[in-house]
Amino acid sequence: MSSTDNEAARVRAEALAARAQSKADRAKYRTMRNMVWSMLACLGVVAFIAAVTWRPHEEKIRAVDYSNHLAEGRKLASWLKAPEPMPTDWQATSVELRAPEQSPITWHLGIITNEKKYVGLEQSNMAPRKFLSEELGKTEDDGVSTVNGATWQRKALLDRENEHAIILAGTGVTTIIVGNAGYPALETLAATLR
Repeated sequence: MSSTDNEAARVRAEALAARAQSKADRAKYRTMRNMVWSMLACLGVVAFIAAVTWRPHEEKIRAVDYSNHLAEGRKLASWLKAPEPMPTDWQATSVELRAPEQSPITWHLGIITNEKKYVGLEQSNMAPRKFLSEELGKTEDDGVSTVNGATWQRKALLDRENEHAIILAGTGVTTIIVGNAGYPALETLAATLR
């Protein structure tokens, strides 16, 4: 064997030894414990970034002006009611007047209370039983409320959790106040209707 062949064999042997050592070193560090520590380090970085960049997202309430709808509606149906004045810090958030060519007329006013709870005013000259079924679904009697001398029927809504309604069935007109704000808030709105 020549010295060149010896040198080439020695280089090959060193390369094989280096590869074997590298493979052994990699295997030594590829343990479950090291993987767990790596995952914890990554999760720590993600948690830090989330904590630094997270901002609470408070949903903005978009108030609507319902006065034009109410004025137009009262031209068609003088019995339409609305809060006058609106309870302090309550905001109307939706309004709808449905006045088809023929009766019935329905009026909706959605309101968010100062405690961020929902209260809805629904009125119609539709047949009371049909209107109640459409607006409330299944209900059960829950007593009565007296507001400004008028007796309102209380209902617990069975299809919607934590929602209640008070109902005033007048001559040809049914008024429903419904929501998740509780009976005191529903009665507060009823007291402001004009």
